Formats: sequence, structure tokens, C-alpha cells
Amino acid sequence: MTGLLLRLAGPMQSWGEHSAFGERDTLAFPSRSGLVGMFAAAQGVGREEGLERYDGLRLLVRVDARGVRMTDFHTVGGGLPRERTVPTAEGKRRPEGATTIVTRRAYLADAVFTVAVSGPGSEDIGRSLLSPHWQTYLGRRSFVPDPLLVLRVQAPDPEHELRTAVPLPRRRVPQGQRTVEVELVSEQVSTGAADTGGRTVLNDVPRSFASAHRRYTSREVLVERTALSADLVSDSIRQYQERLLAYVKEHR
Repeated sequence: MTGLLLRLAGPMQSWGEHSAFGERDTLAFPSRSGLVGMFAAAQGVGREEGLERYDGLRLLVRVDARGVRMTDFHTVGGGLPRERTVPTAEGKRRPEGATTIVTRRAYLADAVFTVAVSGPGSEDIGRSLLSPHWQTYLGRRSFVPDPLLVLRVQAPDPEHELRTAVPLPRRRVPQGQRTVEVELVSEQVSTGAADTGGRTVLNDVPRSFASAHRRYTSREVLVERTALSADLVSDSIRQYQERLLAYVKEHR
């Protein structure tokens, strides 16, 4: 089955998994809910519509650059009259002196991920991402992706392509070393993987994006280090950009 290859890169991205209003976390890699949200936006799927169409998709994430985890300090409602501040859950207004809400929002700066998407409908998703119905973003609406979001729409084996052909950003490779280690985040968790320590359960499978009743279920993923050919690593930022562009031109 053909599949899709994406490159998620930008100044900032955030992939929350258990965020509350005041504390917005981020995973160290793209979440399934964040990616499904991106696909749904590109295809014009409304918040009230079902998400079952994405259940058959399989995701494999390659961590090309981990980025730097940072946290911003935000305030909401500061300096406004009480009647214009954020209401409480009961619809009332907060008392004087408590109208400003403090939030902390985590994000990844300068991170880069390559994602292989396979399964029913992946080709349609790829075409929609090239001409999206609604703007795509990297976890939050202000975090826009770099160009070359879509690397390839009809890869015969996207997971193999991710491991063997898609260029890696510049990194230090000792002279004579023929492989480099990268992290892969896989949904194909075998029984024998229990002893690796890389298994984790995430509550990031979206069942509804409706504003009044968002719902998520859990999935198990395996995060493991894998050796790839050092030939995939670029010597400079410019070479990396040129190799990415050449890869895209070859397969579009």
C-alpha cells in the first residue's frame, strides 16, 4: 500500500498530550491527535464530524532533530475591566484581583521530524496537504510549518523510504563511521519489546474534536534508537536543503 512522507519543521512546534488550560505541555515528538488534526484541517473536516476515517492510518516518526524544549509565560485577561475578562466554568466573572489568568506553554524550538503515513486514504491526505482547505500548523495555530511539508505523496513503501532515502539534517559523524543512530517512534509494538524500556502509553488518539466534548483514547508506542546509513546525513544546511529539494522534485 502506498503512503505519504511528511517533514515537520519550523521555528516552533508543540504536541500536547495531557494539557490543561493553565499548563500546556508538549511531547518530544508529534502526537497522533496533532497529526490527525492537521489532516482533518487540510481536508476540510469540521470539528463536529467523525474521525473514524483516520483509524486505519499507521504512523512512523523519525526524530531528525530533537530541538530545544522551552516554556513561555502567558497571561490572559490582564488589564481588562472585570466584565470583559475570561468567564468561569459557571459563566460568572472572577473576583477583583483574580481576573488575570497565568498560563505556561511548552514547545519545541528548531525540531525536525520525518513522518511516514501509510494506510487507507493516505494519498488523498497528501494531495489535500498540498492545497489545504484550512491552514495547517504544527500543534498550535501560530506554529506554521516550513516549506516542503509534503515530501512524497505516493511512496510505495513509506516506512522503508524513511529509513533509507529521506535526507537527514547536518550532524556530527565521526570520520569513518558508516551509520548514525536516530530515534524512531513506532506504533507497531511487538510483545518482545517490553524489555527495551522504550514502550509508553499515550492518551492521544482523537475520537472527537468537538469543542464541547473532546474525547481521546490511548495507544501504545515504542521509542527506539535505530542505526541508519551515514550517507543520509548532509554536510551543511545548504546541502540538506538541496538534497531535500532534489528528493521532492524526483518524486512529484
